[in-house]
Amino acid sequence: MGVQTAERVSREVTDNYVYQRSRLAYVEAAKMVSGRVLEIGTGTGYGIDIIAPSCATFTTLDKYCSEAIGELPDNVEFVNATVPPLPFKDESFDYVVSFQVIEHIADDKEFIREVHRVLRKGGKFIVTTPNRPMSLTRNPWHVREYTSEELYVLLMNFAEVECKGVVGNEQVMAYYEKNRESVRRIMRFDILRMQWWLPASLLKIPYDIMNRRNRRKLHSENTELTESIRMEDYSVVAVDERCFDLFYIATK
Repeated sequence: MGVQTAERVSREVTDNYVYQRSRLAYVEAAKMVSGRVLEIGTGTGYGIDIIAPSCATFTTLDKYCSEAIGELPDNVEFVNATVPPLPFKDESFDYVVSFQVIEHIADDKEFIREVHRVLRKGGKFIVTTPNRPMSLTRNPWHVREYTSEELYVLLMNFAEVECKGVVGNEQVMAYYEKNRESVRRIMRFDILRMQWWLPASLLKIPYDIMNRRNRRKLHSENTELTESIRMEDYSVVAVDERCFDLFYIATK
C-alpha cells in the first residue's frame, strides 16, 4: 500500500527545502553507524542507499509499503509493522535511527522503551524531530512536537544524550522567512484559531491541500531560491532554538 501526504518527503522540486534537510540526517548518521542497524520509518526509502553501505545489516521498518522503495541491496531487509512495540528480540541492534517519526507516535514513552530494549549495551539511538519553536503552524499529522528540553527528558533513560540540531545558512533562512510570511497570510483567515482546537482528523486533508498549494506557490514566486538550496546549506550544531530539527544521539 502506498501513501503520499505532505508528511512523506519527496524529491519533487517544490519539496526541495525539506528534502535537502532530511537527507542531511542520513548523511550524518552514515558517518556514525556500523554493524546491525535498524531504521524506524522507511518513508519513501530515499535514505536506504545512503546508510546501507555503512552497515553489516540494515533493517528498515515502516507501517506502509511504499512502491518508491524499489529493489533492496543484499544487506537490507524491509519489515512492515506498526510500532510500538518493535518486533525484534532484546539487544538485536548496534544502532537505531529514526528520522521525523517520533512526533507521530501516540505513546512516545513506550516507543523509547522499545528502542532502548532492542539496542545492545553501548548502542546508539539517532533521532530527529521538528524543533517546536521553529514550527509555523499546527501540523495535524503530529501527535506532538518537542522543545529541546522535552526531548532530552524523554531520553533520560539512556546513559548519555548528545543534544544537537539542524540549522540553515542565509539562503535557507531566506526561504524560511518567505514561507513564514506566506503561512501568516493564509492563517489570517483563521480568526477563531480553529487550527488549535479542532480535532486533528478534521484538519489533515485541508492541511495537506494548503501545504501543497503553499509550496507550489513559493516555488512559482521564488523558483531560483527554492531550487538552489542544497544539503550543504544545512549543518548540525549544538542545539538551540533556531534549529529546524532536533538531532539527538542517545547511548544505552
